Amino acid sequence: MSTNKLPAIHILGICGTFMGGIAALAKQAGYRVTGCDANVYPPMSTQLEAQGIELIEGFGVEQLGLKPDVFVIGNVVSRGNPLMEEILNRNLPYISGPQWLAQTILHDKWVLAVAGTHGKTTTSAMLAWILDYAGLSPSFLIGGVPQNFGISARLCSLPASSGGGESPFFVIEADEYDTAFFDKRSKFVHYHPRTAILNNLEFDHADIFADLGAIETQFHHLVRTVPGNGLIVSNGREASLDRVLQRGCWTPVERFGTDDGWQIDAGNRVTLNGKPQGTLNWDLLGEHNRQNALAALAAARHAGVPIAQGLAALSEFKNVKRRMEVRGVANGITVYDDFAHHPTAIDTTVAGLRHKVGNARILAVLEPRSNTMKLGVMKDALPGSLKDADLVFCYAGNLGWDAHGALAPMGSKAVVEEDLGVLIEKITAAARPGDHILVMSNGGFGGIHEKLLKRLG
Repeated sequence: MSTNKLPAIHILGICGTFMGGIAALAKQAGYRVTGCDANVYPPMSTQLEAQGIELIEGFGVEQLGLKPDVFVIGNVVSRGNPLMEEILNRNLPYISGPQWLAQTILHDKWVLAVAGTHGKTTTSAMLAWILDYAGLSPSFLIGGVPQNFGISARLCSLPASSGGGESPFFVIEADEYDTAFFDKRSKFVHYHPRTAILNNLEFDHADIFADLGAIETQFHHLVRTVPGNGLIVSNGREASLDRVLQRGCWTPVERFGTDDGWQIDAGNRVTLNGKPQGTLNWDLLGEHNRQNALAALAAARHAGVPIAQGLAALSEFKNVKRRMEVRGVANGITVYDDFAHHPTAIDTTVAGLRHKVGNARILAVLEPRSNTMKLGVMKDALPGSLKDADLVFCYAGNLGWDAHGALAPMGSKAVVEEDLGVLIEKITAAARPGDHILVMSNGGFGGIHEKLLKRLG
């Protein structure tokens, strides 16, 4: 009888989309996986439990008794965390999530990394789907659940007809947020992509970056890791990305959103360097998604997928959960869920819904929950980003800034409440058949979607 046991990891901060994805990959790679977090909630908790991954609430030191080969540390973990402090005190082995991923999973892969302030999740999902549609069976780690796949991360083998074995392709959502409390580089510098999408670049993450220039420096570090036989697909409309590339680039660049690169017109006709390539036939909303599609087509082409096949794949693309996802209809009122949590994303999301529903009323419901939004750095941009909504409801619980003052320019259109129950009652009272309620948050928002549907019904 063999005495060999499965290699084991214990993940601190497992319920974030990224760390939960690492857990899924590790399980599929044959590791014994456990993890803990302060807040265990769906969809990640459901996804992990379905894969047989044990979740522990909190960061108690008794978890050292699991005796994993290494502790994998998420960036939500900071000094002072009781479990982390004991790991340090006992000199136990630990590693960041991105570094574990790079060393264990990505080291021999053709990595296709999607970076940018906005659209990373959707574009990564598009790219993974195009490669899958083309029979390339990509592995992936995406910060959401693509509805074409139903899971946020997977390790994939090639079909037997192609020789079997693990797929050489790996699509990853490449985040510029920092790696861990002991590694302040952006996550994406660990991934060493051969194909890199630079989707856009604005100021964000005000809790760790002083200004836009600081983020541009991290993107420059990413560009430094892309090999000469790789490809950078860059948004040609972004001056910030042009500045990044001007600081040094050793890789061919294809730009999208410009006539001298990849372009898409009002009829969804795609051109490359002015030459027609085909038409995008789909029902996704918004100019931002059309640009996301161009980026995904360009990256997939670099991996060997013809443009016509990429366009055919996108005609069957289903968006990621929490990207303008209809959560239900009650009494003629449609409730949507969207991840938008930055003024630019809020603006494009509301504008996309406005384009879809015409003159129908839009009730925008916002939870400023991201670290940047909690700091209030972008509060002055909120009224402008919500201009296409008829009414705005803002949940101001636990904010460190004056949401009433920030939304005052909207006058009676805006309602601000610090009590979620009161906010739900006011939304319910204002809503009427035919309305569209757009809920925007990067968290669970207290289960507001189901509560609204129940009250409205």
